[in-house]
Amino acid sequence: MVVLPMHLRQVFLDHVAQTSPSPMGLEMVKAKGVQCWDKSGKAYLDAISGFSVCNIGHSHPAVVKAVQDQAADYMHLIVYGEFIEQPQVAYAQLLTQHLPPSLNCVYFTNSGAEATEGAMKLAKRVTGKTQFVAAQNAYHGSTQGALSLMGDEYWRQAFRPLLPGIAHLPYGSSAFIEAIGPHTAAVLLETVQAESGVVKPPPGWLAQVAHRCRAMGALLILDEIQAGFGRTGTLWAFEQMDMVPDILLLGKALGGGMPLGAFVAPRELMQTLTHGPVLGHITTFGGHPVSCAAGKAALEVLLASDWVAKAEAKGRWMANALQHPAFVSVHQHGLWLSVQFASAALAQKVIHRCVQEGLITDWFLFAPDRLRLAPPLSSTAEELKQMVKIVLRCVATET
Repeated sequence: MVVLPMHLRQVFLDHVAQTSPSPMGLEMVKAKGVQCWDKSGKAYLDAISGFSVCNIGHSHPAVVKAVQDQAADYMHLIVYGEFIEQPQVAYAQLLTQHLPPSLNCVYFTNSGAEATEGAMKLAKRVTGKTQFVAAQNAYHGSTQGALSLMGDEYWRQAFRPLLPGIAHLPYGSSAFIEAIGPHTAAVLLETVQAESGVVKPPPGWLAQVAHRCRAMGALLILDEIQAGFGRTGTLWAFEQMDMVPDILLLGKALGGGMPLGAFVAPRELMQTLTHGPVLGHITTFGGHPVSCAAGKAALEVLLASDWVAKAEAKGRWMANALQHPAFVSVHQHGLWLSVQFASAALAQKVIHRCVQEGLITDWFLFAPDRLRLAPPLSSTAEELKQMVKIVLRCVATET
C-alpha cells in the first residue's frame, strides 16, 4: 500500500509529468458550483470553468448522480463501436436533436484533440485529397495532426517534421479564402478563436469560407471545442453566422466534467470510415459510458435552464464593468472575455495576484498579454460582480 505524505506538492513535481516550469500548484480538495476549495479550506471562484469544461459549474447533482448510476451498471465493456451501449446512443440522439439535420452522426472520442484527428482522417477519406487550410493563431489540440494545424510556429517548431500540405493564413482575411483550392481536403477553423483571446470573425466571413469550400469540393470543419455549449450566447456559435459546417468538433463541456470529445458529420460521410479499410478510425475508450452519461446529464441541465439565453447579457455586463486605465482592450463574446494589458509581464502579475486573492484565471496561448475570463454559465450576478471586483482590486495592486 502506497502512503502519500501530508504534503503532495513534491510528489506531484517528482512523479506527475509537468507541462510547464511553473504550474499553479494548488492542492484542491473539493469543487461545487462556481467555487473550488484547497486543502486549507480557502475558497476560490473559478472564473475559467476548468478551461470551459464546467459550463454548468462543478459537481452538479444531476451529473454526479448520472456518473454514480452508470458506474454501478457498467463501465468499459469493449472497444468503441462493437456493443450497443445506451449512454452513447442516448447522448448521440440528444446532441443531434439540437444540431442542424445534416449533422446527424456522432463519433465519440476521448478528447477534443482526438476529435480533430478523426475529422482530418474523415476529410481525407471523403475527398481523396490531402491538403488543409488552417488559421494563424489557431488551436485545435496538441497531438501530431492537431499540432500540424496549430497556427503558431513557437508551439510547432520543436516537434517537426509534422504533417505536410497545411497552409496557415490570417483568420478573417480574404487571403484565407483564396487559399482554398481544388486540392484542399478541408478547411479547419475555430468558430471563435479561443487562444488568440476570444477573436470573432468579421461579419459574413465564415459564410464566405463555406461558399468557397463548396465551390472547391472541400469540407469545412468547425472547432467549437471551447465555443460550444452556450459559451457564446447560443448553444453553438455557428448559429450566429448563417452557415453550417460539414464536420463539427466538440469537447471540453461535452463531457460535463468527464473526458469526452466528438466529431459530428452527416451519416453518409461518416460511413466511409467503415470500409476500405474496415475500422478506418478506432478507439478503445472513446465514448466511455460514464463520460457519455455525465455529458448527457450536463446538457439536459443546460437545456432546461436560461443560462445560454443570459450568457451574452452577463458577458456584456462584465465587459462594461471591467474599466481601468491599465486595460488596453476587453474582448467579449457571450460569457467569454479577454482583458488585454500593455505587456505579458503585467498580465502575469495580475493573474498571479488574482489566484492569491481567490480568483482562478489564466492567460491565452497566443495572447499572453491577456487575462482569461470564462466563468460557468450558471454564475449568478453576485458571483460575477465578485469576480470583477477581485480583478479590479488586483490590477490596482499591481499597477
